[in-house]
Amino acid sequence: MAKLVSKTYGEALLQIAMEKEREKEGSGVEFYSELKGLVKILKENPKFDDLMIHPGIAKTEKLSVVQKVFQGRTAPEIYEFLYLVVEKDRYRDIYDIIKYVSDKMKEWQKIGVTYVTTPIPLSDAQKEQVQKRILETAPYKSLEMHYRVNPELIGGMVIRIGDRVVDSSVKRKLDDLTKQLLQIQLG
Repeated sequence: MAKLVSKTYGEALLQIAMEKEREKEGSGVEFYSELKGLVKILKENPKFDDLMIHPGIAKTEKLSVVQKVFQGRTAPEIYEFLYLVVEKDRYRDIYDIIKYVSDKMKEWQKIGVTYVTTPIPLSDAQKEQVQKRILETAPYKSLEMHYRVNPELIGGMVIRIGDRVVDSSVKRKLDDLTKQLLQIQLG
């Protein structure tokens, strides 16, 4: 149900944003920036979330707070989206909706979300080299890079972009070798 809600509301918000961007002949960067700003504000103010989902507070009061806090301070599409989500009692789904929209905006702008796991931290030069190499082989204009350290990999790295995984870690190679040796002994 949550996926259906996030997709339904997300698609509506995307359609409005894309229409506005076409009118301005924009790339969606401004809208995406506004959306990230909304997420930042909400995460920095967890009491706002508590207020919006509190069952003892009337919807009219919640809508009044949304209006006072956001109207005229954010893009009209962002304000209207937030107002609608509260009005339709879907505030609990707001982060899923925003994630859906964010993922679609990244897809539309050809931004690849990349997760790189290595056994030791990479230097800035190594990170730049990894990013450059991925951009050469992937259909993206830019990348949103996330780095993680996992000493169990021993060496090499694991790169995940969407549902694609490239695992060149020593741990993976040892696991594969172990499986091959076990099959030889069993066969």
